[in-house]
Amino acid sequence: MTTRIRSTVERLLVRTWNLFHGNTLPPGRKAFLREMVRLASSDRPDVLCLQEVPVWALDELDDWSGLTAVGMVAQRPTFGPFPSTAEVGRIVTELDHGLLRSAFTGQANAILLGPALRLVESRHVILNPFRFRRAQARRLGLGLVSRLAWGKERRVLQAVRVRRGDETLVIANTHVTGSRDKRIPDTELLRGRCSPTGWHDQTNRCSCAGTSTSACATPGCWWI
Repeated sequence: MTTRIRSTVERLLVRTWNLFHGNTLPPGRKAFLREMVRLASSDRPDVLCLQEVPVWALDELDDWSGLTAVGMVAQRPTFGPFPSTAEVGRIVTELDHGLLRSAFTGQANAILLGPALRLVESRHVILNPFRFRRAQARRLGLGLVSRLAWGKERRVLQAVRVRRGDETLVIANTHVTGSRDKRIPDTELLRGRCSPTGWHDQTNRCSCAGTSTSACATPGCWWI
């Protein structure tokens, strides 16, 4: 007599890619943002998490990938000290992508969802607000240069709650501050905790993706 046990393993392909605003390595005058997104989505992953996306490109991600894109602006477009628009940033940056990069385009994260996943809700948490940075800088004993560098760009962790059949999943995506002092990205990741929205409980599975040089991990979550 043979007893067959049905596998309870369900596969979910989650991919993460820092687009670097479409720049090559080393950076050149031309960017290849559309080509990068199409390549990353060519085999139709269930989830594709992107970082360093120019704000103007958020409206193009659905068409480029064939997936459902949920974007979150981390740094709004500016022209020097003045607010700008995504389109102005795109036009100016066309002059030299490698040189200008995100100076005018702003910066965003995006979570792209395959057809098997239904978006329920999207939220975000700011990882380095002023009061948080001030308190943590005192605790860590950071110098003036490190404090100023930490506040140069707003960092966010975006999270989406999705349904797949009868199952609820939480997908989080972030791009934390790059710093030689690894305590800074660690502190941001701990603030995010993979469940900034209070969604992560016994009924939700959580997967986190993003760009980080930190080794910090959160219990109950999978980092990729």
